[in-house]
Amino acid sequence: MDDRTDPDDLHTILSEQRRDLMAAKTLDSDLDMAFKLQMQEAMAASLALNPSLASSSSSRNSPPPSPPHDAILDLAATLMLEDVERFAQEWEDHERTVSEMMKTKEDLNRRIHDQKFAADLRDVPDDYWAKHGDYYERPYCADESSSSSSTKAAAVETENLRLYCKGLVSEERVRDMKVVVAGAGVAICDPRDNLIFEARKNLEAVADGVVLSNEAAELEAIIEGLNKALTLDLKSLTYYCDDYMLYQYVTNRVRPGNSKVATLVNQVALLQRKFEYCSPSLVARTDIKFALKVAREAIVSQITWRADSSNGKSLKETCVICFEETDVAEIFSIDGCLHRYCCSCMKQHVEVKFLNGMGAECPHEGCKNEVNIDSCAKFLAPKLVEAINQRIKESSIPVTDKVYCPNPRCSALMSKKDVLEYTKTTFVRAEQTGARRCMKCHYYFCINCKVPWHFNMTCYDYKRSHPYPHREDQLLNSLATKKLWRQCVKCNHMVELAEGCYHITCRYYSPLLHPI
Repeated sequence: MDDRTDPDDLHTILSEQRRDLMAAKTLDSDLDMAFKLQMQEAMAASLALNPSLASSSSSRNSPPPSPPHDAILDLAATLMLEDVERFAQEWEDHERTVSEMMKTKEDLNRRIHDQKFAADLRDVPDDYWAKHGDYYERPYCADESSSSSSTKAAAVETENLRLYCKGLVSEERVRDMKVVVAGAGVAICDPRDNLIFEARKNLEAVADGVVLSNEAAELEAIIEGLNKALTLDLKSLTYYCDDYMLYQYVTNRVRPGNSKVATLVNQVALLQRKFEYCSPSLVARTDIKFALKVAREAIVSQITWRADSSNGKSLKETCVICFEETDVAEIFSIDGCLHRYCCSCMKQHVEVKFLNGMGAECPHEGCKNEVNIDSCAKFLAPKLVEAINQRIKESSIPVTDKVYCPNPRCSALMSKKDVLEYTKTTFVRAEQTGARRCMKCHYYFCINCKVPWHFNMTCYDYKRSHPYPHREDQLLNSLATKKLWRQCVKCNHMVELAEGCYHITCRYYSPLLHPI
């Protein structure tokens, strides 16, 4: 069918064909009914002339003879009518798809327009804004860059957009079976990396017994992204991938050895020629977070199923650690890699790692992605999240750079560098005098003496006027004497003597980690 066919003419033709076929079937049915009525009248007249035949006819109860009906012609008319109905339904689906795509194009154009306008507003000088701000506007017009035809969607404004593509192949578990699934994620962003469009596609992971390779999945994701861009009438874009060899393929620097990969690379090259400007670029995996998220959603959509629950139907997913069927709402997705596990298994994993002084990584084999503790608030107690964050903060500050607030009601841990920069904003000559201000309780103290700030007194004068330690220091010294604690010569922290000997072992300055 020609794409230039007038939709109104096509609807008229379909209606006429449907009407003619229905009329033909109705006429055939009417002729059949007329034949039956004529036969019944003839039989009634014959029985009236020969009464002896009436008893024998009633005893046999034989039905009247059927008319000479052409079954093939009737079947052909039925099939033709079904074809017309099917074509009409496909045309309606096509029109609905085109309508939705036109809406998507217009929405994309509007988003680009709004983001450009927002950037312009941000760059407007204050004096110009004070004079003309109340009248500064740029109305959006859907037809500003399109033809006058009402059947065409507004073309997207010419701009070098960013197309991020990601293909994933993953071995997952669905109930008691291991399955291989694949998905593609596409994300279109403006030059400032603001997301304006995203789409996903389920890929065929296994074909003819051959599992889809990661390179093939990545290329299929690029093909899907370029096709989406063409559908949206984009003219200029740069598409990004995070696979080095894939980048070598699409830039023709290396020829792929696999025939299927080579075919997909050729498809990418053919699609690139349909743009005014289209160029590949290699980026880190963290830069394609939008496409990675959508690709992972395509994977998840293939491994979930509906099951009965107390609240009706709910989506279920199998945790690959405990192999239990779990509600999707109770599945935790790790930021960065997006591997998914049930909250119960992740709770045990994170608690064990951090309570043993280690950082929690993704449980997936070979994955080194760190687990964000703030995102674990879904299954960890708030106090534990706070404690773990505090431990992470402590470990991130070098021992020689640590300082604690001397205020007994605060005792906040800070970096000497950070607390100095914070104090400089409110205290003149803070670096020369040694005065510091706590970043939490805003308490001034001396960085040298670890005591409240002694105004108009040097550290030497303060120590002479306060020869006796504070009550808290006395309690600490008493406890240190009782527990046989000593002061580390490197960091001045109290450490416990090893049992059975009097060697001092500081966990911050282990001889293995920091040889003297």
